[in-house]
Amino acid sequence: MVARLVIAAPSSGAGKTTVATGLMAAFAGRGLAVSPHKVGPDYIDPGYHALATGRPGRNLDAYMCGTELIAPLFAHGAQGCDLAVVEGVMGLYDGAAGQGELASTAQVAKVLRAPVVLVVDASSQSRSVAALVHGFASWDPEVRLGGVILNKVASDRHEELLREALEESGVPVLGVLRRAAAVATPSRHLGLIPVAERRAAAVEAVAAQAEQVLAGCDLEGLLALARSAPPLDVEAWSPPAPAPPAGRRPVVAVAGGAAFTFSYAEHAELLSAAGAEVVTFDPLRDEALPEGTSGLVIGGGFPEMYATELSANEPLRKAVAELAASGAPLAAECAGLLYLARSLDGTPMCGVLDADARMSERLTLGYRDAVAVSDSVLAAAGTRMRGHEFHRTVIEPGAGALAAWGLRQPETRVEGFVQGGVHASYVHTHWAGAPSAAARFVGRCG
Repeated sequence: MVARLVIAAPSSGAGKTTVATGLMAAFAGRGLAVSPHKVGPDYIDPGYHALATGRPGRNLDAYMCGTELIAPLFAHGAQGCDLAVVEGVMGLYDGAAGQGELASTAQVAKVLRAPVVLVVDASSQSRSVAALVHGFASWDPEVRLGGVILNKVASDRHEELLREALEESGVPVLGVLRRAAAVATPSRHLGLIPVAERRAAAVEAVAAQAEQVLAGCDLEGLLALARSAPPLDVEAWSPPAPAPPAGRRPVVAVAGGAAFTFSYAEHAELLSAAGAEVVTFDPLRDEALPEGTSGLVIGGGFPEMYATELSANEPLRKAVAELAASGAPLAAECAGLLYLARSLDGTPMCGVLDADARMSERLTLGYRDAVAVSDSVLAAAGTRMRGHEFHRTVIEPGAGALAAWGLRQPETRVEGFVQGGVHASYVHTHWAGAPSAAARFVGRCG
């Protein structure tokens, strides 16, 4: 089984993404095949991981996929690699609200039997760092804390004080990083700006992160720690391959480009295994759907940042509306929902749905326990799926569509739209946790 490390922190904002991405790039630069992973539902960090390693960033989400799939999905992504680096989510022991360790970095580390490296923001402490590290190391004896990387260290003297304090903790210091503006990744209302929107700058940032890690971290010590992980007896996940549709492989168009960057790698694999020919297109640039399109998947992203450009591409908006009117299957999540609406902040969109969307000051965020309330191209009524919401928009529906989901967490409500072959919702789902969705979708393609 591949050598592996989990990069965690006491809380968000400590520098996990910088350290994890820098380590991935540094080890890849040494010629190792590095498998990148991210705990939780986040789509953006895996884009930076892919840039660092040249391999798809893959998510490990125990809430959406089930704990039993974490190790198989990990093994699937890590096949043929020398090293796997798993970036955690939030603080080490933080997970699905009110559900114990479920979906936490600690749970994933235990399932993978992987040593944890704790990234500590040391900018406002000295001797107290030992108490903090001791607490994280002793909280759960099943979590193996193999080392610490101290981030945002101010000076040589500050480093000396921190190292002295940690000598008594028994947890080795495997890296010390100074404050560095070059490694910073800009953010906005939903987190980091995706790679697709700033590729040249992102390449430079990842290179700077790798240089910082090379200068400040003990790569040999980290690699030795990763190789100390015990064997993991697990069969790698593979997408089920139901009987493909008779005749030609139906073309399923998947939206991409800067406006639609949220997608799990397994979705395309599941669609392909179900018999589809998956073709990516860019709604900002392409004026037509891929030739022969008989199904359309529009994932999440930031259409609010590109509303004018999306609206200006009238030929494509018309093509999407015509495809929907034909009864072809369309699956849209969050950004895709906004794109199918009549308007977004007053700017015309595709008009597939009798609904208008607008930006909001309120952030909607969290896991969702969903039950299909209507038969759709993704699920039969009564099907239970788990997902995640993350948006700062609201949509005001008109008439003519059924609800997609009944949500039971955090409050009971209905959400989304089912209209003909269209399934559109704010809820992001991971189809590896419900593989029948891809097969059902492809089966509806003409």
